Amino acid sequence: MQFLQSLPIPLQTILLLVASNVFMTFAWYGHLKNLSTTPWWIAALVSWGIALFEYMLQVPANRIGFTLFNVGQLKIMQEVITLAVFVPFAVFYLDQPLKLDFLWAGLCMVGAVYFIFRSA
Repeated sequence: MQFLQSLPIPLQTILLLVASNVFMTFAWYGHLKNLSTTPWWIAALVSWGIALFEYMLQVPANRIGFTLFNVGQLKIMQEVITLAVFVPFAVFYLDQPLKLDFLWAGLCMVGAVYFIFRSA
């Protein structure tokens, strides 16, 4: 964490949110590939274990980010990062087809970023 503290607050926030989202995406969707034949409660327990690491990164990310950004800006950053992490995960890990819908969703997120940050 020492390395992170030397970075500007926006970069600290973004890097922690990206890492958090990697854990979140695996916690929420990884079981669909790896644990599809196990009982749901085992998948839930494994997901909770993975989600612990998500929260260990997400909570500091939001605390650090809140010193510079408002809560709406943090939420929109989170959503954009979620989409940016989810699309490659879905395509490369879950073997889902890459669709233009991902692009359209991304463009909607660009609009959300514009509106939430325009008055900053």
